[in-house]
Amino acid sequence: MRGDARNVDAKAEMVNALGQIEREKGIKKEVLGEAIEAALQSAYKKSFGPNQNVRVDFDTSTGDVRVFSIKRATAEPEDEGLDMDLAKAREIDVSYEEGDMVETEVTPSQFGRIAAQAAKQVVMQRIRDAERNMIYDEFLARESEIITGIIQRVERRCVYIDIGKAEAVLPYSEQVPGEAYIYNNRIKVYVAEVRKTVRGPQIIVSRSHPGLVRRLFEMEVPEIYDGTVEIRGIAREAGFRTKVAVSSTDEDVEPVGACIGAKGNRVQSVVDELRGEKIDIIEWSDDPVEYIMNSLNPAKVLDVEISEDGRTALAIVPDYQLSLAIGKEGQNARMAARLTGFKIDIRSETQMRLSMAEQFLNLDAPYEGGISHVESMEAYRAEDGGEEGYYGDDGPSGDGYADDGLSDGAYGGDGPDGVGEPEADADGEVGADSDVEAGPDSVGAFDGDGESGYILDAGTDGALAA
Repeated sequence: MRGDARNVDAKAEMVNALGQIEREKGIKKEVLGEAIEAALQSAYKKSFGPNQNVRVDFDTSTGDVRVFSIKRATAEPEDEGLDMDLAKAREIDVSYEEGDMVETEVTPSQFGRIAAQAAKQVVMQRIRDAERNMIYDEFLARESEIITGIIQRVERRCVYIDIGKAEAVLPYSEQVPGEAYIYNNRIKVYVAEVRKTVRGPQIIVSRSHPGLVRRLFEMEVPEIYDGTVEIRGIAREAGFRTKVAVSSTDEDVEPVGACIGAKGNRVQSVVDELRGEKIDIIEWSDDPVEYIMNSLNPAKVLDVEISEDGRTALAIVPDYQLSLAIGKEGQNARMAARLTGFKIDIRSETQMRLSMAEQFLNLDAPYEGGISHVESMEAYRAEDGGEEGYYGDDGPSGDGYADDGLSDGAYGGDGPDGVGEPEADADGEVGADSDVEAGPDSVGAFDGDGESGYILDAGTDGALAA
């Protein structure tokens, strides 16, 4: 009687435990029941012999356990644990034939205690497995999202963060250079990857991923969250600078202004979360020239020339803006190239003029800038005479050469290079005391040292002759 009472109490306790687990852990009784049946089957074979074919039936509502032996009916039994004599089988049911499977109940009288112990072990293991699977599924769905956690410890340059149901790992490769990770501080991180391992899910988070910037802007800018403003591209060097290209689907919404916010409060919130990282917000354009110009912000770009293959671009900036366009250690140019997908070559106005001057003196050589010699002359022809450009418009024949002794035209004679000096003297004037060969077909020349000269011989093949 006492044994039966103990069995009843054990069954009731097991049923109550299963119900509690279902409520607290979200693991259904049926799932636990299947695991318990498998454990009980293994326990039975361990106690009564492994060479048996048995089935265990566990009732999750009552806690009752029943064990059934399954044997093959045959006239010539070979294995007592697997075969049953056909005559004996027909005593159970006359309809059995040779080869039929006969199922009989073989539940031991004391199997309830064994069942309770096995059930406890399997339930605990199944709870751990189920929790791991639930955590994996939950954070897999949150991949590429931002989560907030509390820094727990730093080991081997990895930061471990408590994110509630699990612990996330911030590897050294995903950390921001110079950023301090202090115990018990709250931190926002980007879920970069969720891996399933034998020890449970491993959640890899990042502070340097460009996706962190995207998600922060979505949190701070309602227009991005609802799709009115779109982030078209992000180039980031974590801890230093980020460039964000945005566009608007509504003509009445200015995308850059929407991201900056009133008095810069929106972008400032993102900057604060990134610990002072500089952020450039530019307007995206489907015109590559305009897009590249915008991407080099804060530098002012005068012009952009795209190569024929559509992979490289030449950006021309004022002399005083060259260092700003390139950035510290080439950072601004490098990030603009990442953002636009173009290989960008940046040159100042002076560099371009010198390059075109060299090209002018060697018309047979291809122009490195990607445009023809004629196009280069047209692009840099000054509109107000020869004072600011290589080619003036005040020549007596309208040929673009200065008519005042080259004092404010393309070429002067006494500069260190013999090129571009606005000071004229006897050596700098065409035909003064130079070696210039004047003729009816000559349209202009210059002499740098009084002993050698150059002639643009239009009467031959248009090449420069010494």
